[in-house]
Amino acid sequence: MGQFRACFLNPGSAADWELYALRGEAHIPPMTIRKIARMGHPVLQGVAEAVSEPTAPVILDLVADMIETMEDANGAGLAAPQVYVPQRVVIFQAPGARASAGIDAEEEFDPTAPLTVLINPEIEPVGEELELGWEGCLSVPGLRGLVPRHRRIIYRGVDLDGQPIERRAQGFHARVVQHECDHLDGILYPQRMPDMRALIFESEVKHWLEETNEKVSDDD
Repeated sequence: MGQFRACFLNPGSAADWELYALRGEAHIPPMTIRKIARMGHPVLQGVAEAVSEPTAPVILDLVADMIETMEDANGAGLAAPQVYVPQRVVIFQAPGARASAGIDAEEEFDPTAPLTVLINPEIEPVGEELELGWEGCLSVPGLRGLVPRHRRIIYRGVDLDGQPIERRAQGFHARVVQHECDHLDGILYPQRMPDMRALIFESEVKHWLEETNEKVSDDD
């Protein structure tokens, strides 16, 4: 787990090529899998510091490790405080398989996103519409919760080259960005939940849904 990889250009790793594409450089650092902080650790409770030099080698090293760590944990996103670095850096991806059915691919608000590195992010909600959705977190292992999030957002930040990023997102894409950026302000998803009865172990999701559906049927 703590061993460094030989090189990003190793064709055996998808993450190698992903970061190479993000930077487009031949000199890319090795990666290692970092330990993930869990709920209760102070690093997850504070406000992260802005990154003064997004193109600095230390940030590239950090992002390289974050990508490796996220993929090893099979996550959809990761924030720097989750690997014990209190800086405003997040990575995420929103594959098409997670998009809601029936969304027009040409809509202005994109439900999908490639692997993205976002430094010093800012989020602007679009409208007041919220939607409930199940969330999990690598820092809160084994649990799932129903969390309200803005359905549509605009987010901004810079990439590893210091170039500006601005995107319009909806659905799971918007949800994962909001979730990861919350980490930068010391917020974990249970703090967003209006009803803590919907914070459950992953092993109990099936039973929770069955009981909920039965109650809905009884009310009809």
